[in-house]
Amino acid sequence: MKKCLFLLAALLVLPAAVPAQPHRSEAAVRALLAEPTRAGNNLNSYEFFELKDTPAPKGYTPFYISHYGRHGSRSNWGGKAYEDLIRTLEVGKGLGILTPGGDSLRVAARKVLEIYDGMDGRLSQRGVREHAAIAERMYHRYPEVFAKQKNVRAYASTVQRCIISMNSFTNSLIRQDRDLNIRLDTGEQFMKYIDPTSGWQQVTAGAMRESVEWMRGMPDDTLGVLSRLFTDVDKALTFVDSPRRLTENVFNTAVVAEDFDIEEDLYRFLPFDAIYRRWAQNNIFLYLGHCNSAAAGAQRVPMAKPSVMDIVEKADEAIATGNYAADLRFGHDYPLMALASYLGIEGVGERYEVKDICDNWLGFWNIPMASNLQLIFYRNKAGHVLVKFLYQEQERLLRGLKPVEGPYYDWETVKANLEGYKR
Repeated sequence: MKKCLFLLAALLVLPAAVPAQPHRSEAAVRALLAEPTRAGNNLNSYEFFELKDTPAPKGYTPFYISHYGRHGSRSNWGGKAYEDLIRTLEVGKGLGILTPGGDSLRVAARKVLEIYDGMDGRLSQRGVREHAAIAERMYHRYPEVFAKQKNVRAYASTVQRCIISMNSFTNSLIRQDRDLNIRLDTGEQFMKYIDPTSGWQQVTAGAMRESVEWMRGMPDDTLGVLSRLFTDVDKALTFVDSPRRLTENVFNTAVVAEDFDIEEDLYRFLPFDAIYRRWAQNNIFLYLGHCNSAAAGAQRVPMAKPSVMDIVEKADEAIATGNYAADLRFGHDYPLMALASYLGIEGVGERYEVKDICDNWLGFWNIPMASNLQLIFYRNKAGHVLVKFLYQEQERLLRGLKPVEGPYYDWETVKANLEGYKR
């Protein structure tokens, strides 16, 4: 269970604790108060919500699944933030001015550093479990797919966390059905469609500069953290050279703690202004860098075409031959965001100006750890094919395209409208 002990108190004093401001998203504030760990956005552990399936049109049954999954929860990059935080808190403890909460943070930061152990981007055991659970739900949600055909192809990015995610996912499928024949593969040639992200920095550089300007007016209470950690703020300021850096170190420790199965809420040491600003900055970066932004989407999103074409080619092969139950891909957050935007997935692929991003696009739901896109294919006795899109295992519509019924689309119509981001 996620820890959010400050929730009730925060909600009771919300108007005073979180004053309304024109650039603050009410939806984001509510979500962050409910679960502070969401402030990590793409570092937020996968959140599972109840599944709902709209009945398929009469006569149609599922027969094939095409999937792209981001690796599961992982460590972050660099241990300096944890080391610096521990060093600062140790000084405070030595001077006798560390609060009980500050001492609790010191212990937690030591645990984070120990688990990190100098290994950047390493899949955590939580990440292993995330993929196993998604695979198990997939199998039991669409048993007809795996009953009719036992061959499954799985491809992973050459990065270790993706390979281990693939291993966990496919092992989970095997536990459900030992007759499945799963081919595992990874290699540089597959990276052309699993991670086609080369050059995005140049495309989105201007949009990023715009976001920095927009963020300048965002409140950032970097001094508030001192009173939560030290009993004597004036004395603390004699060895805390930069309250902003301390705030950054606390935040960077908090965002990764849950990925390591540390359930203590470390966000409670940060004023809400400090949390929100860092969430918003990262949220804008993710959207501008990899989604359908008004500023750069028309240049950035087309980079996902190799991923889209691989989905189409493998799906058409499975439809024509009947040889495959599923094609599974295991990659990264940036290509998945661009892929979902290219297809026009509702909630991910919409086009926004910088000022409107945080009101409408929330990274903690759109690209947490183990994010996944699933295309579920259905066929009737006449051989007509429909497809349903799931994002984070939830049914999604395609922007600007009319379904046949409910969330079900004609596959040929989808192929004719692949560049949904242009609508």
